[in-house]
Amino acid sequence: MTAPRILVVDDEPNIRDLLSQSLRFAGFQVKTVGNGAATISAVLEEEPDLIVLDVMLPDMNGFSVTTRLRDHGFTAPILFLTAKDETEDKIKGLNAGGDDYVTKPFSLDEIVARIQAILRRTMQDTEDEQVIRAGELTMDQDTHDVFVGDAQIDLSPTEFKLLRYLMLNPNRVLSKAQILDHVWEYDFNGDAGIVESYISYLRRKIDPHASESLIQTKRGFGYMLKVDKAG
Repeated sequence: MTAPRILVVDDEPNIRDLLSQSLRFAGFQVKTVGNGAATISAVLEEEPDLIVLDVMLPDMNGFSVTTRLRDHGFTAPILFLTAKDETEDKIKGLNAGGDDYVTKPFSLDEIVARIQAILRRTMQDTEDEQVIRAGELTMDQDTHDVFVGDAQIDLSPTEFKLLRYLMLNPNRVLSKAQILDHVWEYDFNGDAGIVESYISYLRRKIDPHASESLIQTKRGFGYMLKVDKAG
C-alpha cells in the first residue's frame, strides 16, 4: 500500500523541517513548499492526499489558497496551521473548505494524530455506499451532488460533511458534542457555536425545497434530521 502523500505549506523553514521529519517518521510521503503560489503548483503537479497549510503566508493567506483549490475541484482534506485562535477565524477557515484547525504552538504528536484521524475518515468514506438517501434528501458521495426532491443544492465541504452525518443518523437526536466529534473530529475548546452556525446554513439551503423543515432543534439535547419512516 502506497504511503499517503502530505503537502506541508509554511513560510518558516524550521517548521517545515520539523513537520516533514515527524511526518516521514510516521510513514507519510512529504513534500514542502513555502508560499501559496507554490502550493497551487504542487497540487497541480501531484495531487496530495492531505495538505497541512499555514494561514499566514507571504503572498496570500491560507484561506484564499483553500478557496482557489476548492473552486478548481481539489477535494482532499486541508489542515490549517495558525497562530490565531478566535472562533471567527476557525469558522472562516472551515467555511473556506478546511477540514481541521491547529493553533501554534502545536504538538507534533497532535499534528500526526489529527492527520491520521482525517485520513481514516476519508478512507472510510470511500468504502461507504455511493448514494445516501434520507426522506426527501439524496446525496451522492462520489460526485458530491445533493438533492432535496428534484432540486439540486450547492454545499460547502463542511456543510456536506454535516449533512452526511445527519443523513446517516435519521430520526436520532445528535448532541453538539457528537456533531463536533464526527464532523470536525475535535471541539473548539467547548465552543459549540460553530454547530449552530452550520445548522443554520444548511436550513437556509434545504428548507426552501422541502415540504417541511427537516432539521429539527431539540432544545437542551441537540439536532435531529426528521425523516418520514413511512416514506
